[in-house]
Amino acid sequence: YSYSCTEGENRQLWSSGHHLKSCRDVAFSQDGQKLFTVSKDKSIHVLTVEEGRLETRFPKAHGSALNCVLPIDNHVFATGDDNGALKVWDLRKGDAILEARQQEEYISAMAVDGNGKILLTTSGDGTLGVFNVKRRRFDLLSEPQNGDLTSVVLLKRGKKVACGSSEGTIYLFNWDGFGAASDRFALRAESVDCMVAVTDSIVCVGSLDGVIRAVNVLPNRVLGSVGQHLGEPIEQLAVAPGRQLLASCAHDQKVKFWDVSSLAGMVVDDYRKKKKKGGPLRALSGKAVGSGEDFFADLRDEEGPGEAAGSDSD
Repeated sequence: YSYSCTEGENRQLWSSGHHLKSCRDVAFSQDGQKLFTVSKDKSIHVLTVEEGRLETRFPKAHGSALNCVLPIDNHVFATGDDNGALKVWDLRKGDAILEARQQEEYISAMAVDGNGKILLTTSGDGTLGVFNVKRRRFDLLSEPQNGDLTSVVLLKRGKKVACGSSEGTIYLFNWDGFGAASDRFALRAESVDCMVAVTDSIVCVGSLDGVIRAVNVLPNRVLGSVGQHLGEPIEQLAVAPGRQLLASCAHDQKVKFWDVSSLAGMVVDDYRKKKKKGGPLRALSGKAVGSGEDFFADLRDEEGPGEAAGSDSD
């Protein structure tokens, strides 16, 4: 799709029906020219972004259904499957250059450092896996956390790693200490199903309750609600280049865009105001409460921000 904030200007550019079963994850290459897709049918497809032409296909790429894909540079990318297996591929060789199965459950998400050297994987078994792509080896596995680890992002100029869990907790790791979590922060959310970094300290998290929360990491604070899909679990979040817009998709079959430009200017100090427990979640924009299509949402914000967003506080 090409999207626009002007009404009526969103349009579908092309669609691809090459996968035989459900498409589990998609990712743009770093140069924006290719689209990587992985599927329950165990295949990886590489399509051209301009016209959706199938350029490369790995039919039986894994022994189990694929769950996620992460481009590392313009030639190398990683894939994880339902059985805990990780593979790193090189398009120039047309084959995997690293294969490992260190985690017991599905690989839920992956992240890589700025040098494309250290690859991190989160798994349904509650562990964080660390792999060295350059040396093509497994480094270590963290101790298991409570619940499935669902997401992973790098923060604080790469010195901290945050992982979301199905229990509604964000676990923090130091870059040089992946064995055990250095800190944990329990949100008043049913789960952290997906997470994306908006600034070096602020992440947006999507939850089972349909609310997108903005969370500051160290000091740990829930800043408020960016938006929501009313009562529909949020599947995925993405930040547009420039970090002005956040896109979300949920079980309501909609993709919604939220203005997150104000988050960049937020300063959170260590001083913590006494706050009433279980109070409403602060709405960070006029569209944050309700479905985002309600003309009167702005007026309601003034009366009581976040009333519809469920109870939450830091």
